[in-house]
Amino acid sequence: MNPIPMVDLELQYRQLENEINPAIADVLAGTRFILGPNVTEFEKEAANFLGVGHALGCASGTDALHLALRAAGIGPGDEVITSPFTFIATAEAIAYCGATPVFVDIDPKSFNIDPSAVRAAVTERTRALLPVHLFGQPADMIELQRIADEHELLVIEDCAQSFGADVGGRQTGSMGLAGCFSFFPSKNLGCYGDGGLITTSDEALFETLWTLRNHGRKAGDYYHEMIGYNSRLDEIQAAILRVKLAHIDRFNKERRRVAHAYGRLLADTELVMPHEDGVGHHVYHQFTLLTPEGRRDELMQALKYERIACAVYYPTPLHRQPAFADLGVHEGLPVSEGVSERCLSLPIYPEMTDEQVERVAACLRSAL
Repeated sequence: MNPIPMVDLELQYRQLENEINPAIADVLAGTRFILGPNVTEFEKEAANFLGVGHALGCASGTDALHLALRAAGIGPGDEVITSPFTFIATAEAIAYCGATPVFVDIDPKSFNIDPSAVRAAVTERTRALLPVHLFGQPADMIELQRIADEHELLVIEDCAQSFGADVGGRQTGSMGLAGCFSFFPSKNLGCYGDGGLITTSDEALFETLWTLRNHGRKAGDYYHEMIGYNSRLDEIQAAILRVKLAHIDRFNKERRRVAHAYGRLLADTELVMPHEDGVGHHVYHQFTLLTPEGRRDELMQALKYERIACAVYYPTPLHRQPAFADLGVHEGLPVSEGVSERCLSLPIYPEMTDEQVERVAACLRSAL
């Protein structure tokens, strides 16, 4: 049987190549490769889609987090509360600024940061909250914003996996001071390399971000107001993203189709399905379930035997990573640790057929 990948970027490209190829050719013919018209137009289109005052392209999702924190004034001596159950870029960006990531436990259903744990972790050094909308499931932004308001904290959203997700009709990336997106190729909205986006409706923050991303330069060819970075969204990538942005609602709808089919087909098994709380609109960057305790490796082997891809996001929480050993947090986050030992992500992408979903589910049911 044909293999089933985690994501099929070739199939998506083939479906869109009549739009993507001319867009790339236009960039090559126009020869405006750095901060050209496609970057400008994509920023406008993304801001309109997300319901924010400004969107600013940058080189990657990691840079988006770093620049947003830096522009917000986060620095040495500051603490930023975040999740340990996420990709390392979330906490790396905090460390880049010289600040300290404070890891708190996650909610056992959503896998997102637990607001009660956030509240308990606030100290006089806390400056910001950095919630992650993990796997496309929005964090509890209503309660997190309430905590932030009570303690006069900033909120920076990690939206790397949640383009198109919303909470009560508001898009992720529009609720905090800034939102940070990744366009890594496998994302719901992905380019063909690295790329990122920062969103905000704060004019002062936008001006600082504009300056930071381009060597600290706001006006004039060689006039630099601050030490900045070389973090610009590539013009070709922006052209690709403009094509794909027009399809993002359909992409997300199809991801939800696949997710809900998995839910129906596996509902009566020992597997714990991803949670939808009815407030946030999950867009399923990953379909991540919980396996019965001690059986993950067995189920992964069964899938691989049938040439079905699977993955573990994330096997080691950040507080147990060597990179953060100096924080001295090696235990005490039991939900994150338990989820990391049982989580398993199944193939999910908009082009996935019903037959492929049924094949994955049948394999798991047989193995169980």
